[in-house]
Amino acid sequence: MSFKDFKSIETCDGRSVFNMKKICVLTATRAEYGLLKPLILKLKNLTEFETSIVVTGAHLSPEFGLTYLEIERDGIDVDKKIEILLSADTPSAISKSMGLAMISFADYFAETEPDLLVILGDRYESLAVGAVAMNQNIPIAHLHGGEATEGAVDEAYRHALTKMSHLHFTSTERYKERVIQLGEAPSRVFNVGALGVENIMSLELMDKKALGHSIDRTLDRPYAVVTYHPVTLDPTASEHQMKQVLDALSEHKELDYIITKGNSDAHGRIINKMIDDYALENDNVSVFTSLGVLRYLSAVKHSALVIGNSSSGIIEVPSFGIPTVNIGDRQKGRIQAESILNCPANRVDISNAITQARSESFRALASSAVNPYGKIGTSQRICDELVKCLNSDAIDLKKKFYDISLGM
Repeated sequence: MSFKDFKSIETCDGRSVFNMKKICVLTATRAEYGLLKPLILKLKNLTEFETSIVVTGAHLSPEFGLTYLEIERDGIDVDKKIEILLSADTPSAISKSMGLAMISFADYFAETEPDLLVILGDRYESLAVGAVAMNQNIPIAHLHGGEATEGAVDEAYRHALTKMSHLHFTSTERYKERVIQLGEAPSRVFNVGALGVENIMSLELMDKKALGHSIDRTLDRPYAVVTYHPVTLDPTASEHQMKQVLDALSEHKELDYIITKGNSDAHGRIINKMIDDYALENDNVSVFTSLGVLRYLSAVKHSALVIGNSSSGIIEVPSFGIPTVNIGDRQKGRIQAESILNCPANRVDISNAITQARSESFRALASSAVNPYGKIGTSQRICDELVKCLNSDAIDLKKKFYDISLGM
């Protein structure tokens, strides 16, 4: 079965015309939208296709900053808001949210009948929506497949989405090879680089004075940008590890801290409460539910270092020549630049890594590090391939497993 044929309609004089094919882009978190934005803008500019943006998950939660408003402030129309997030972050609550996503998106897809679904990454919301699309014969274009994050349940979600998807856009050549290793035909896999790196190269970032005014800080002292997410494969460790992180920050009073809260994974609320309590006791700390892509990247640009366990520290930060202290196993397995220091999630090691990252020798190393995720024109290359496939009806939904040993 190929992409759906154009659906014909009749005008008032009985002539047959064609509806445009429909592309649906899913986003559930602030970080996801920040990466997708350049691609969304290019897809929206295509006159031969209808592109719809569907927001769900943390975007619609006041607790996580109602970040769908950032999408609207960027002048991008949201086609549908689908609420799925429960006001709890236990594993069972996450599973129930996935169930709500499947029910709600089954109705949405039945109503709108998109010809292609664009999904980025490895979150539980994406897995649930991807399963619905697969059941309803909607082809999926998947971004950032083939990556490894051994310390998070995202690892399994990502590879499952790869097997559900029909077009693959990877961020490095090694990840392209891994997607093919999972049985995907090489003709469907494209190494395009990381959208986040494109953002750094294309956005006009804020200067330090404007950034400070925006976040109500003078920024006259060196500061670190900190983001720490739940450790989903070891949920009992999240609270303990967050305490280790905060204790390590307290050992470096010479720094100010801009902390962005964790996401809506299991036990994320525990981490976020600890961050809020810490900020109340330390006047060198500013906490944000969401900075938005422009302020976040601007904050990184002017920072002394980045600390935490977010993928941003691995994929985007090296493009600034800024050191990253990557804590714990959440990002274990990702390809890394030389500007990244890995350390266990304990106070002593984190503190020592911060000291090393601030040393003159390591800052010099970081400033010249090559980011393995950088390519030119990432969003345009993705857009071009999507257009080519939609125009040619080239994808058969009956995928054949590509066996590397047989070359077929």
